[in-house]
Amino acid sequence: MQNFYSNGKLLITGEYAVLDGAKSFAIPTKYGQDFVVQNISEPLIIWQSFDCNNKQWFACTFTLPNLEISTPCTDLPVAKILQKIVKEALKLDTKNTDKKSGFFIKTNLSFPRNWGLGSSSTLINNVAKWLNINAFELLNKSFGGSGYDIACAQNNTAICYQLVNKKPQIKAINFNPNFKDSLFFVHLNKKQNSKNAIENYRKYAGNIFAFAEEISQLTNAIIASKNCIDFEKIMLEHEKIIASVIKQKPIQKTLFSDYFGQTKSLGAWGGDFILATGNENTPNYFKNKGFKTVIPYQEMIL
Repeated sequence: MQNFYSNGKLLITGEYAVLDGAKSFAIPTKYGQDFVVQNISEPLIIWQSFDCNNKQWFACTFTLPNLEISTPCTDLPVAKILQKIVKEALKLDTKNTDKKSGFFIKTNLSFPRNWGLGSSSTLINNVAKWLNINAFELLNKSFGGSGYDIACAQNNTAICYQLVNKKPQIKAINFNPNFKDSLFFVHLNKKQNSKNAIENYRKYAGNIFAFAEEISQLTNAIIASKNCIDFEKIMLEHEKIIASVIKQKPIQKTLFSDYFGQTKSLGAWGGDFILATGNENTPNYFKNKGFKTVIPYQEMIL
């Protein structure tokens, strides 16, 4: 039996822009996904996935060597996505994994599936670990994307992430601000479709290089922030720039105009988590607005 684990992720700066070479700031989370593999004699992959409450949410059987979807299968669209990931992974497999025998695979999320912390990226990274292949290459051949989430899956500290000539550059950083007790993550009760968000972003007709450079500068500034006031100013400026590019209003204007702190979208706008600065009154403010999941910084971040 083999056991693998990958960290979840939150993109603090660089949403959208990271795709075009902007330096981004990302943080791995205490939440992630386990991946357990056991060899079996039949030429099958028997797959079972469990949520954070240890409730099975997906099950499927694939026949080897061609990964035909067999029964039982609880969700055909999910099975087809998984089939594509595993097929691409087996093509990249340098060990020539024995496909005459089979595998029983069990995955376990430690966060709710709608949180958007990386159920796909943690899966891809775990599959890559299992087969000893390059997780970034597997991402490119399956889901696509910048790869910052894969970098978070593999690192236990905050990182700067940047695509240089389309290749990932990852730098571990020590981010331990003295105002971390003033930082909170708030879930918007909605999971955003990153693919659709990126398609909308691609309609931007402005100077991509200038946009990416602006975001890179803000990334450097937010990491170097000495106090919460400076941090908030950079959050606000970052929101203004992204809003001008994707033609959406910042979340503070649409939902939290009376909030006493500053908020910032994380990742694709309109869903998943936002970052909020605040104080001991912050959880009650958001809960009174109907947003019950408010997680202090130190409870979320590795």
